[in-house]
Amino acid sequence: MTHFAKPKLPSAKTGTSRKKNKITTEGLWTKCPVSGEIVFNKDLEANQMVVPKSGYHFPIGCRERIKGMVDADTFEEFDAHVKSADPLKFVDSAAYPDRIKRYEKESGLPEAVICGMAKIDGIAVSLAVMDFRFCGGAMGAAVGEKITRAIERALKLKTPCIIVSSSGGARMQEGIFSLMQMAKTSAALGRLAQAKLLFISILTYPTTGGVTASFATLGDVILAEPGALIGFAGARVIKETTKQTLPAGFQTAEFLLKHGLIDQIVSRLEMKDRLTSLLQALQVHKYHPHRVATAPPFPSTLATVG
Repeated sequence: MTHFAKPKLPSAKTGTSRKKNKITTEGLWTKCPVSGEIVFNKDLEANQMVVPKSGYHFPIGCRERIKGMVDADTFEEFDAHVKSADPLKFVDSAAYPDRIKRYEKESGLPEAVICGMAKIDGIAVSLAVMDFRFCGGAMGAAVGEKITRAIERALKLKTPCIIVSSSGGARMQEGIFSLMQMAKTSAALGRLAQAKLLFISILTYPTTGGVTASFATLGDVILAEPGALIGFAGARVIKETTKQTLPAGFQTAEFLLKHGLIDQIVSRLEMKDRLTSLLQALQVHKYHPHRVATAPPFPSTLATVG
């Protein structure tokens, strides 16, 4: 008989052992791509998605952006019923209407732009804010219509107009109807300029393609967030077309400020104060809500109006 035997220890199945508590930290922290700083997500959201130390600007949703830009409880949305249609019956790997439904579900938005009236330090403005989460902020017929109505609303009410751009350009699924929005929005801004009403354009990451080539760069004052990507075509396409070596960072807000396209680079945290200063200096009007005449229905072949 052996004098040594392996002792029998209680197993996890007997319920006598202590279970380890697993702590999940996924989704609680975000790492700054510039400084490597680890930021608590709630602190980042409270700071309008701007990293406190490095100042790096993460993307932010349009409704959260509006909340940080205007006076509390003054934003009144218009034209939420104007949505994308499918004039070309476009199908690639998926049908265009199916893509729209997916964009709506993923972003929680009806379209790639939200428009309305608001007040900034008591000053009435007509506001349009694009959101890259919906189809990359691409401008289709509905987006062009909503932005045009925002401009025309400013013209009717004699208020300044502010447009915040975040877009990959024109929406390919709508073909020529999408490209027509460049002329449409630009013509509306021409009428605003004739009336001597202020237009402030704010460029964020990214602002490219047909949006850059139209209303985004037509502002009386053009502001940009730090580090914003701004351009028309991609760097590779430009290099292959021109056969030239391109300057480093030539499509950044900082480069474009140096070369005169942008007037000021403004942190998201300071945007409301800067807009207040510009509005007070350049143009002040009062806004009376619920006095906007209903715009004529948008052609059903291009966009749907509920």
